[in-house]
Amino acid sequence: MGRVILHCDANSFYASVECLYTPSIRSLPVAVCGNACERHGIVLTKNPLARSFGVKTGEAVWKAREKCPGLVCVPPDFPLYIRFSRRMRRIYEQYSDRVESFGLDEAWIDLSGPGVTLREGGRVADAIRLRVREELGITVSVGVADNKVFAKLGSDMKKPDAVTVLAPDAYKDTVYPLPAGDLLFVGPSTRRRLAALGILTIGDLARCDPRMLQRLLGKAGPALQAYASGQDRSPVMAADASTAVKSIGNSTTPSRDLENMDDARSFYYLLAESVAARLRDAGLHARCVSIHARSPQLVTRCGQTMLSRPSNLTDEIAAAAMDLFTKRFSSGFPYRSVGLTCTALTPDNEPVQLDFTGDEKRRMRMERLE
Repeated sequence: MGRVILHCDANSFYASVECLYTPSIRSLPVAVCGNACERHGIVLTKNPLARSFGVKTGEAVWKAREKCPGLVCVPPDFPLYIRFSRRMRRIYEQYSDRVESFGLDEAWIDLSGPGVTLREGGRVADAIRLRVREELGITVSVGVADNKVFAKLGSDMKKPDAVTVLAPDAYKDTVYPLPAGDLLFVGPSTRRRLAALGILTIGDLARCDPRMLQRLLGKAGPALQAYASGQDRSPVMAADASTAVKSIGNSTTPSRDLENMDDARSFYYLLAESVAARLRDAGLHARCVSIHARSPQLVTRCGQTMLSRPSNLTDEIAAAAMDLFTKRFSSGFPYRSVGLTCTALTPDNEPVQLDFTGDEKRRMRMERLE
C-alpha cells in the first residue's frame, strides 16, 4: 500500500496574518521585522509585493528599505501567530491524527490508508486549502507525495494558494531538473560542496554514488541521495506524540559589536550558563557544542566540537565554545551576534564511568552545585 503524505505551508505566514488584521496595508509591500533600534533589524518574512522588489528573508531592514523605499515594517506578534498556527492544526487534525508540525507555518499530514490514493490526497489538499482561506483568511500551498521530502518540495513549487501532486511514476520529469538546494536538508554549505563536484540538480544528486557522497558529507551523504531518489520513508508523527529534545541553544545580539576576545568570552560564558541550566532542567547531558557568530555584514560563521564526555556544566561547555572560537573565529572581529547550541543529547540517568583520579566525582559535585 502506497503512502499519501501532504505538506501544508502557509504563504508568507507572519505577513499574511498582519495584513489580515490591518486592512490598510494589504495593498502595500509589507515585511515583518525585528527591532532595528535593538539591533534585531532583520526581515523575518515579507508579502509577495515586497518580494517583487527583491526583499529577502534574513536581510537587514536598512538593506530591504534601499530596495523598496515604501516598505511597511511591522513588529512580530508571536502570540497571534501561534494562535493562527493552532487553528490551522485543528483543521488538519480533522483529516488525520498523524499531523507533524514543522515550525508555526508548516505541517505534514499522513492520509495513508486502505484505498487512499494520491489523487484522493489531492482532493483532500484542495479541501484543506479552501477551508484555511475561508475560515482563517490566509492561504496555504500544499504538496502531495508518497514521502515527506517530496511533499515539502511540492508545497514550494506553486505559490500562493495551490496544490501540487508529485506522483512516483512522473516525479523525475518534474523534480530532477530542480536545483539541489531546493531539496529539504540541503543547506547553503552543502549546496556549495555539491556544486564544487558538478552536482547541481536534484537529479544529479539522485544519480550519485552513495559511497562518494559519504566521503564528501559523512553519514548525511547517502541519506540525501535517498531523499533525492524519492526513497524517504520517515514517518509522520502522530498528533499526540511528544517530540524528543534534540538540541538546546541560545543566541544574542548585544547592544554593540563584539570587538575582542574579552567581549566574546563574556557573551559565550553567559550563553553557556543559560544552555547548561536548560540542559539540567531537562535532565540531559550534551556531547557536542556548536557555536556561530555573525558579522555586521550578516555573514555567519559556524563550527562544532565534541566534548570528551557528556556534560551539562557551564565551565566545560563555555571552555569548549571558547576553544573553538579561538581556533576558528578569532581573526574575524567584529561580530554582531553570537550563539551556542548543545546537541548529541543523552539522559542524565545513563551510567557514568568513574575514574581512579576522582575527576568524575568532582564533576558530579560541580553539577549538584550548579
